[in-house]
Amino acid sequence: MSGIRILIVDDHPIIRTGVRSLFTGSSGVEVVGEAATGEEAVALSRHLAPDVVLCDLRLGAGADGVQTTAALRALDPAPAVVILTTFDRDAEILGAIEAGASGYVLKDAPPEAIVRAVHDAAAGRLALTPELSARVVQVLRAPRVRLTERELDVLRLLATGASNPEIAKTLFVTEATVKTHLVHIFGKLGVDSRSRAVAVARERGIL
Repeated sequence: MSGIRILIVDDHPIIRTGVRSLFTGSSGVEVVGEAATGEEAVALSRHLAPDVVLCDLRLGAGADGVQTTAALRALDPAPAVVILTTFDRDAEILGAIEAGASGYVLKDAPPEAIVRAVHDAAAGRLALTPELSARVVQVLRAPRVRLTERELDVLRLLATGASNPEIAKTLFVTEATVKTHLVHIFGKLGVDSRSRAVAVARERGIL
């Protein structure tokens, strides 16, 4: 069996060098290229045909890791994609998996865990730690929260730190209307404060 060909995608050269070093001398794994952007990753993948792409979630300007994953998975042949990042919000993990990622590994994971994730992805297995797997299942089982467009408008302004009078002025409604929307938002999200509403909304990918 030929070795696993991997492509490293990260907008920081130092990180790419560090990830590459994990596989130096590693039997059965060959780093065939590096990319700094999602667009470059897709172009290189067409040319190099890697088996696995290790991709950061945040890639600066241009496509992010989730968008890049979807684009990579649309190629023929399509490489397996493992997200390697510092971000571990539930919504980001679920978004990456829904886009077609085979795994999600944090950059502070032990080197052997990252190497194992590459082997798992290449073999067609899901590369998630038990903790992350449990969190994905929990998010999938949680009831979907459906906010109205106006409630979303209020929530977005809430996330900026806007006060009720400021929200009312921006949306051209009364403060009483804003308070009513907040009551509905709090109830749907199962929270009792403005900060928790924003935090939960971000965790669930609403914001």
